Amino acid sequence: MREQHGHEQHAQGFERGTDGPKIIVVGVDGSDSSLRAAAYAGGLARRQRALLAVVYVQPVLTAGAALGAPVAETTDEIAEDLIAQIRAAAERVKGIFDMRWEFHTFRGDPYNGLVKAADELKADAVVVGASEQAGHRIIGSVAIRLVKAGRWPVTVVP
Repeated sequence: MREQHGHEQHAQGFERGTDGPKIIVVGVDGSDSSLRAAAYAGGLARRQRALLAVVYVQPVLTAGAALGAPVAETTDEIAEDLIAQIRAAAERVKGIFDMRWEFHTFRGDPYNGLVKAADELKADAVVVGASEQAGHRIIGSVAIRLVKAGRWPVTVVP
């Protein structure tokens, strides 16, 4: 006769629907893969009843690129366009899916911006789109660098 110590205690301690992520950060930049990542993260947030923090990282201008303001204006336009797209998508499913979401803009390179966002927002999970740039196969994409950081569960959406 074998005894099972503590097994039943653990089974009773589990509460359905309470151990998933509470804050999910998704990085968006307007690319198709980032928009798919946002859609995936939105579904995850809805099912987990988590807050979806949509993050756009605005590139920081280097001294050479700061000759004129068009680049800064362009990144502001991208942010505004992303907010408009997300609001439109949220309106289309309003009433069908009840989900809380916020939009945040950080400045910097995509990797450091997402790390800062995930830290400041106290993310439980990070979702990003797979890189669509060929050079990232050599240097490493933002997604790979986030996974290697090992600070949050990271989901990469193709």
